[in-house]
Amino acid sequence: MDKVVMSVLKLPYVHFFETSFGRETDRTFILLEVYAEDLVGYGEVVAPQSPLYSYETTSTAWHMLKDFLIPMVFDGAIVEPDVFFLEAQKYRGHPMAKAGLELALWDLKAKKQQQPLSLVYGGKGLEISAGVSVGIQDSESQLLDRIEEFLDQGYQRIKVKIKPGWDVQVCQSIREKFSGIQLQADANGAYRIEDLPKLKKLDDIGLLMLEQPFPPYDLWDHSRLQKEIKTPLCLDESILSLTSVRQAFEMKSCRIVNIKIGRVGGVVESMRIHDFCQEHSIPVWCGGMLESGIGRAHNVHLASLPNFKFPNDISASARYYKDDIIEPPFKVTKKGMIAVPQLPGIGVSPVRRQINKVTLQRETFSS
Repeated sequence: MDKVVMSVLKLPYVHFFETSFGRETDRTFILLEVYAEDLVGYGEVVAPQSPLYSYETTSTAWHMLKDFLIPMVFDGAIVEPDVFFLEAQKYRGHPMAKAGLELALWDLKAKKQQQPLSLVYGGKGLEISAGVSVGIQDSESQLLDRIEEFLDQGYQRIKVKIKPGWDVQVCQSIREKFSGIQLQADANGAYRIEDLPKLKKLDDIGLLMLEQPFPPYDLWDHSRLQKEIKTPLCLDESILSLTSVRQAFEMKSCRIVNIKIGRVGGVVESMRIHDFCQEHSIPVWCGGMLESGIGRAHNVHLASLPNFKFPNDISASARYYKDDIIEPPFKVTKKGMIAVPQLPGIGVSPVRRQINKVTLQRETFSS
């Protein structure tokens, strides 16, 4: 390996995005570039600027990569992503930092093999199904208008963010206006077991699934809720590893699993989770972290694996960003599909001028 370049980028959203954590108008993230044999592998660290979704942030990820993970790669002459995954286990936690560097190594590996990442992973499809996540809006009418826009664009599934006070009535209004759509609600852990009576009211709305109603650590209360409702529960923040999935399966805490590469610490662990779920008839889908085109490309390739049964949180580039950092941008067809890039590696090209334009910090590392 010749060098690693690490940059902090900041991209403005085309529209604010609000969850139970709060409202955001832009996204700060880390871009990794790994250079070897005249090739470049690209990875994205999805850790946000503030410790809301998890304890990781861009600052903690920068520290972890600069002081531990990148030196480990050079010291061990590591180029294989699965070797990196195993070696990185000696450091506790920091899955998003680990995943970003592992992704860059996967991209580099696929480019060396002159194959798209989907084939390296064992994916089969040439396209994946796309869903869209719609944040909390200023009013119910604004939410309904945005949902209509996304349905017109072809998205197969609508996921709405909910929180106490913005939940049952909102979902009922959506169902009344759009009776036949695949509708999903995501709470990002905003509820407690005391809210069970209200959550049970969502059972009559015909949701595709209810995602992460309780905090990440609370597998037991998810199990209690799943026993009392017919709507399938899906776990997101609770799924930190294959061990988390096994425990959730044994406790019957959910019927569906959301796989996010950054949250579980990389593609190696993501594929282990995928295979376990497939073996135990648990459907999965790929969650999103509002990635740029680099992270989005990695998600698309992973979602080509066979057990990704539900529409993914993988939207068109223009859903979040006016000027993405890749070309060509990702687009959604009228049938709600996104093509899996067929060029080597992630299959899209980073736009250097746009990357430079939005870069806040950059550092180069070499052996």
